[in-house]
Amino acid sequence: MHSNTAPVIRPVTDDDDLVRLTALIHGAYAPHAKLGLRYWGTHQSVQDTAKRFASGTGLVMLEGDDYVGTITLRPPQPESAVALYRDPGVWTLSQFCIAPAAKGLGYGRRLHDHATAEARRAGATTIALDTAQPATALIAMYEAWGYRLVGECDWRPLTNYTSVVMSRPLPAAEGVNA
Repeated sequence: MHSNTAPVIRPVTDDDDLVRLTALIHGAYAPHAKLGLRYWGTHQSVQDTAKRFASGTGLVMLEGDDYVGTITLRPPQPESAVALYRDPGVWTLSQFCIAPAAKGLGYGRRLHDHATAEARRAGATTIALDTAQPATALIAMYEAWGYRLVGECDWRPLTNYTSVVMSRPLPAAEGVNA
């Protein structure tokens, strides 16, 4: 799977294979399922994948012809049950995953940084996300990336756990003409 060229990050298009992308998401979330965490990504349908990408800017990371990651960058959500997500300066990340075979190569950080740079260019002042409260390794990774715990939310019965809400400020883009 790993080539000598850097992976490409681009928006999802109508030509993308949602069946393959859904399989990637299921595979990436499988370790969480083995721990008993029912993330939406562990069992979502192809239609769910399409809807989740369409809820914002869906991005894919490719290595050659292989999908190695996804993330969805969502603008402020006025109807969200999470008060922070309704804030006009807050953009959120969801459906974030890296293929199991590509873990440990820095791809997750690269995809994350690409998405947050897009949010900043679009006017976001804060980036936020939520993840399962028991997912301590993910929470620690996000904390290492500058996120702080700012609340909780409960998506049950869609999930089977309480989620933590995390956010981090986005500094103004330097040298970018708005």
